[in-house]
Amino acid sequence: MLSETAPINLVVLGPPGAGKGTQAVAFAERYEVPKISTGDILRDAVQAGSDLGQRAETIMNAGSLVDDQLMIAIVRERLTRSDVVRGFVIDGFPRTVAQATSLDEIMVGRGELFVIEITVPDETLVERVARRRVCEQCGNVASVAAGVERRCAKCGGELVLRSDDTESIVRERLRVYAKETRPLVDYYSGRPTFRGVDGNQPATIVGTALDEAVQDIVAASTVVVAASEGSAG
Repeated sequence: MLSETAPINLVVLGPPGAGKGTQAVAFAERYEVPKISTGDILRDAVQAGSDLGQRAETIMNAGSLVDDQLMIAIVRERLTRSDVVRGFVIDGFPRTVAQATSLDEIMVGRGELFVIEITVPDETLVERVARRRVCEQCGNVASVAAGVERRCAKCGGELVLRSDDTESIVRERLRVYAKETRPLVDYYSGRPTFRGVDGNQPATIVGTALDEAVQDIVAASTVVVAASEGSAG
């Protein structure tokens, strides 16, 4: 059982196409904590017209990536809101070791940071993306059999291949991930709050494994606390 008092603060890591977003949404619903994505908070900041949002909008309108300093500031602001008191699931942040270091600073006094890496072989990721289609009408994402055209199960709209879902682009994303984001695993992997989950399984099984990994972290933390209290006594 997960603690009903300690917050569940979860970071989900993994390469493009590993299912991070899907699992983050499902976990957030199961444990009734907010699912936070960098894309969402950037859009919210821009729409709110805050100082941070205006700075982000200027950068994005110029076709540039939001830098670490600004992204950290936006995440810091998001994590001050009252809805994260029971915890959160964050997807898409941190992406660099610099961001991870800043997140550690933000988390001081907020409870443990759980980090789960979803692993999937590169060839499987390329195959997954090759089957991925997006509905032109409602934006629903679906997987189709190779060479088979299908209609959206939600609205009946046409399912199309996104322009950035070609094999060459996916392989480039994986190369960038390995170079720039993979060091995060090295940064977190030595911690007792880090676990790996095999993402090369059906989504429901991955979700169960994710829950079990979090429960294992909580159980291990409880044992450590109990042992510490026992030795102190």
